[in-house]
Amino acid sequence: MLLNLNNFKNIEYKTEILSGLTVALALVPEAVAFALIAQVSPLVGLYAAFIVCLITSVFGGRPGMISGATGALAVVMVSLVVSHGVQYLFAAIILMGMIQILFGLLRFGKFIRLVPTPVIYGFVNGLAIVIFLAQLPQFKTEVAGQVQWITGVPLFIMMGLTFLTMAIIYILPKISKAIPGPLAGILVTSLIAILFDLDTKTVGDLASIKGGLPQFNIPDVPWDLEMLKVILPYSLILAGIGLIESLLTLTLIDEMTETRGRGNKESVAQGAANVVTGFFGGMGGCAMIGQSIINVSSGGRSRLSGIVASLGLISFILVGSSLIEQIPMAALVGVMFMVSIGTFEWTTLNILHRIPKSDAIIIIGVTILTLVFDLAIAVLAGVILAALVFAWDNAVRIRARKHTDEKGVKHYEMYGPLFFASIANFHSKFDPKGDPKDIIVDFKESRVADQSAIEALNYLTERYAKLGKRVCLRHVSPECADLLGKARAVVEYDKDHDPHYHVLMDD
Repeated sequence: MLLNLNNFKNIEYKTEILSGLTVALALVPEAVAFALIAQVSPLVGLYAAFIVCLITSVFGGRPGMISGATGALAVVMVSLVVSHGVQYLFAAIILMGMIQILFGLLRFGKFIRLVPTPVIYGFVNGLAIVIFLAQLPQFKTEVAGQVQWITGVPLFIMMGLTFLTMAIIYILPKISKAIPGPLAGILVTSLIAILFDLDTKTVGDLASIKGGLPQFNIPDVPWDLEMLKVILPYSLILAGIGLIESLLTLTLIDEMTETRGRGNKESVAQGAANVVTGFFGGMGGCAMIGQSIINVSSGGRSRLSGIVASLGLISFILVGSSLIEQIPMAALVGVMFMVSIGTFEWTTLNILHRIPKSDAIIIIGVTILTLVFDLAIAVLAGVILAALVFAWDNAVRIRARKHTDEKGVKHYEMYGPLFFASIANFHSKFDPKGDPKDIIVDFKESRVADQSAIEALNYLTERYAKLGKRVCLRHVSPECADLLGKARAVVEYDKDHDPHYHVLMDD
């Protein structure tokens, strides 16, 4: 994979750089928080954000999309870290990356097309709520070992700075687009907090972000079969969650920018980033929907914004930690609240009563599952439910128009797909005992879709043959006719009108 210099032509450098800096500021507390969730050092999360963001920005299939350490992966990692230590986590991240590279090389990224729109709506709404809820701990504090909500003046200061940031993000683009709203909100709120010496929670209260460059290290684990048995289940789960979140985020950014990303290329880049991260002491990562939306909303459309974000982040770690640690958390909370509001598909609230009930159930169900479990389970459950609904809807659509011609031959003109779920309805249309000696089954408006349908035709013709009656099949594809090896039926061929399709798979 080579970096195409054409990607840097015809871009707005000022917008891209400012957008990247905004994202870099937003990456800091997220990376630290997710590292703490995974029970690893904050620098492990920051290094992951830097490396994954840089590599995917340079080589990924979706310019403008931001990747880094994420909460969806952190909640899976924590049990591995607790039971075996952080070195096993690094080994698992390396294997996770290899699995993702293989996924991309095999061009499996196209399967993201199987995710229907209701599932995407549920995924987006669920993540919007997750982003919102993830900010609420910033309104809590620890007193005498007890975590409780802040009250009084600290609460008013926190809420005031948060709403000020949100107001700037909302109003500034209507006045001028010279500087991204989120960046202006963070800068203004930070200046007010510092100049007036406001007593409010800052980035430095989470953890110190000061450190050096990440160092190359081979994970200190026994490289044997026992180690592989430990990390393989985690690597598979992490790879799956990472790919699902990345490819769905890619789809969302495609819609926002009205451009098209390359899923397989992104999968390979995500995998390469995680392999490198594992060797440099990072916790791995994937696409971040919140930061990606911040970037796109701030004008970031090219690879440059992501590169600036990653380099900005490592600069904060190396030389700017003292300044970044003074940023009030209220400013970043305000940014993420606006991301949550912008991410939620508010139109779904208006269309729920107008769309099919099954689609409404999928939207609500995926949203709830995203909150209760995680993204991967929610999306997989949504896809399975959508597939079952689709199969059921098509199963009941198989119909047959029946008539007997002047020669006494009965015609069954089928319409609707014949596949595994519609076989029972298909058989119910026929009356072998009551039908005349000759019948014609016409599939001009139907389609024989799978092996189950082939077996259904074989069984049907056998039923008629046992009664001494003959079945003639019309308008089936040549491949279907070839597969009807056991059918005791006459298959009429019409090269000008017979359909051409494959059974079990499409071109």
